[in-house]
Amino acid sequence: MPVGDDPKRTTRAGHALDAANFFLADVRQGLGPYLAIYLLTEQKWDEAHIGVVMSVATIAGIIAQTPAGALVDATRAKRLVMAGSALIVMAASLSLPWFPSFWSVAISQSIANAAEVVFPPALAAVSLGIFGNRAFTGRIGRNETFNHAGNAVAAAIAGGAAFLFGPKVVFFLLAFMAAASLVSVLAIPERAIDHDLARGLNDAGEPAGTGQAGDRPSGLSVLLTCRPLLIFAVCVTLFHLSNAAMLPLVGQKLALQDKNLGTSLMSACIVAAQIVMVPMAMLVGAKADTWGHKRFFLAALLILPLRGALYTLSDNKAWLVGVQLLDGIGAGIFGAIFPVIVADLMRNTGRFNVAQGAVITAQSIGAALSTTLAGLVVVKAGYSAAFLSLGAVAAAGVAVCWFALPETGERSSPGATPLKQTAPPASGIAAE
Repeated sequence: MPVGDDPKRTTRAGHALDAANFFLADVRQGLGPYLAIYLLTEQKWDEAHIGVVMSVATIAGIIAQTPAGALVDATRAKRLVMAGSALIVMAASLSLPWFPSFWSVAISQSIANAAEVVFPPALAAVSLGIFGNRAFTGRIGRNETFNHAGNAVAAAIAGGAAFLFGPKVVFFLLAFMAAASLVSVLAIPERAIDHDLARGLNDAGEPAGTGQAGDRPSGLSVLLTCRPLLIFAVCVTLFHLSNAAMLPLVGQKLALQDKNLGTSLMSACIVAAQIVMVPMAMLVGAKADTWGHKRFFLAALLILPLRGALYTLSDNKAWLVGVQLLDGIGAGIFGAIFPVIVADLMRNTGRFNVAQGAVITAQSIGAALSTTLAGLVVVKAGYSAAFLSLGAVAAAGVAVCWFALPETGERSSPGATPLKQTAPPASGIAAE
């Protein structure tokens, strides 16, 4: 416990983090496939226009992502940054039903996406700053458990409410979750956070200010000179280039079969996946340090080609919802192992959060291209061709991960070779 002078405060911070992850679950994911269904069924947009507007919004997130990580590294007001971002998302969500034109949707969702990118690095940073490196994998597993539980509950409520009141209700639900997240974030005791540790300085068990390499941030050049980080970024990009468009495509297929049940069936898909994600996140938190971080990441990648192929076998509603359970395995593992691997690679550099931002930028590029690629393929060749194309992208990611990415964990499984952690010299840009 890095701050360990007040165990009660740390316990209280942990419970507040649980609540923040639960309520921010829906907020940090945004409207996503619900927006696609709303635009397709209520506003009569075609798939190509839906893909373009979602990609435009994602590009805004790409631009904001790395600066957001740098901000989280530099600021000691991490709670206020998250609270402000939640307010922006809430306002953007509430404005959408009244301004449904192409540019209004593109602008409001771009603003929301730019605000949402703060949450993943900020939550990981606060977790690291409170619990330290030794407990970080377990804490991230717990974060993701509450995150997926929050998504499942929100999706279940959205499905029932949409069935009764129509697709617009999801916008108001997102706004409510954003408001609830404000209270949770501000309930985290500020004094429980070690802000140096939160940015990746001072390894677990090493007190601050000892003059070790971990006391000052490395130059930002570490983002370009750490070869395993670059390889990981490529793998993450391919993961999201494959994964991001799959659920919106499933939602569109369901909505085209039954307009009235489209949003509710989409919620069933999300709930099914989120229920599976909960034990997957718990498994990563409990076993990743023992079994190996790379092995979990590789498993997440392997799910995607299988999922893409299975979606082409039937248009039956129950089948599509059932296949979506595989998303729970892949995404559940990915969400929990991602910050753990970045923390491995950035140990003692002080650039943990900007590295998260940089890799998530690569991830967002993949997601932006995914929706555009899928929309164009659907228009030209149909849904099955789109699913197979996305699966092929993931297969390429499996090959890169298998052959090029080393094991990063210090406590990997027998026979695995951990990546040796070294602290690059504190050159270039010094501590802010």
